[in-house]
Amino acid sequence: MLSREDFIFTIGYDGPAAIVDGQAKRKFASLSTKELAEKGLFRAAYSSAIYSKDPAELDLVIAAYNAAAHTNYDRSFPFDRLFGVFPVEVSKVVVL
Repeated sequence: MLSREDFIFTIGYDGPAAIVDGQAKRKFASLSTKELAEKGLFRAAYSSAIYSKDPAELDLVIAAYNAAAHTNYDRSFPFDRLFGVFPVEVSKVVVL
């Protein structure tokens, strides 16, 4: 399984390998879900919330996104499709 930092900064997959944005990981890996959302890093914040499996974190990201985008989405909105984040089991990580 991917570490939290690798998961939230995964930008794609190449077969069984997750491709991770190394620069973003180095710069933002220590931030919490809330801090990521406050910085406008909604994809990373959403990934962090998914990784934590904490509904409160997911609600926090949705609220921050709605405030920034002037929308009124709830959990039924397909955020996984919006951000392209899906939990996937991989056996390898490639950091770019």
